[in-house]
Amino acid sequence: MRLTVFNGSPRGEKSSTKLLMEQFLNGFMATGGNSHEVFYLNRVNDSDKFVEAFKGAENVILAFPLYHDSVPAMVKAFIESLEPLCGREGNPNIGFLVHSGFPEAVHSRYVEKYLEKLARRLGCRYLGTMIKGNSNRIDEHPKRMAQKVYRSFCELGNIFGQNGRLDEQMVSKLAAPERITGLPQFLFRLVLKTPFAYAGWHRQLKANNAYGKRFAKPYV
Repeated sequence: MRLTVFNGSPRGEKSSTKLLMEQFLNGFMATGGNSHEVFYLNRVNDSDKFVEAFKGAENVILAFPLYHDSVPAMVKAFIESLEPLCGREGNPNIGFLVHSGFPEAVHSRYVEKYLEKLARRLGCRYLGTMIKGNSNRIDEHPKRMAQKVYRSFCELGNIFGQNGRLDEQMVSKLAAPERITGLPQFLFRLVLKTPFAYAGWHRQLKANNAYGKRFAKPYV
């Protein structure tokens, strides 16, 4: 079985998207005879190459982080470049990974509906969408927590490598919780009031010389 992965994270090879898909591919490659290719959509000068890779693919996973309840701009550009292939006979089977820093799966459900519709418009068999919250900067998470997530992706990839399907039960388990309520919700809101909740975000802002403008309102 052949699998083509398109990584739609702006951070490319330094992204959490890469780390998650690496585990999926480790599981996928455990089945003899399987092969894979990975393309990074942040290499925008290779856009023609991406379309050709899609045309020749057997199975595709388009993976990206959730950006403002939608998809990164480079993913939108890639999707638009596939318009000439809509309804083409021989288009690949397609599945998706959407991950984010939000702890609740509900934030990704509207994008999931859009992706299912996208598969229909392309004429691709829809394999499903893996949703994983609380996965931003997963390499900075406590090791035990990160390893648990990695194992889930590896197992999903292993099953996919054997039968070409994203196991629905595992996908559902991976996405949990759909919403946080009760004590976990109270504790989460409490954490958001501490400086630690935004430490990673502030670090990124400082690295991009944008920390001083974090409260700017250019459109007000």
